Amino acid sequence: MMIFKASEESEAGELPGEESLTAMGLVMAEMADKGVLLAGDGLLPSSKGFRLAFDDDKQRRVLDGPFAETKELIAGFCLIEVASREEAIEWGWRCVAADGRTDGQLEIRKVASPEDFGDNFTPEAQAREGATFLKAAENLQKSNT
Repeated sequence: MMIFKASEESEAGELPGEESLTAMGLVMAEMADKGVLLAGDGLLPSSKGFRLAFDDDKQRRVLDGPFAETKELIAGFCLIEVASREEAIEWGWRCVAADGRTDGQLEIRKVASPEDFGDNFTPEAQAREGATFLKAAENLQKSNT
């Protein structure tokens, strides 16, 4: 997963320029054509979001944005499937170049696979997860039509 870190501009609600949107769209289209891109999107500023948290007394709370630490916030993501770390780095640099920013960061993290959970991820739980994500794919398909 490529995680695009927020900037002061993205948190202020500044929209990317047409050139940046076009360049990023072309890179994402190429990733999709090559079977690399699984999902991706930009996120609105944290001022439009909220967090669920527990306070010191273990009481549930809803915290409205904006959130202070811009460098810890996410402006967007791409879920990719690649054969190697090197391929992820190559696509990551292409996305950074398309974005046009030289002051930001792109974090790349591996998504956990069933093997990462060992025996705790039982065959029943795996089957349930499979059915859940098939349904989620159907929901996504419906929302795009």
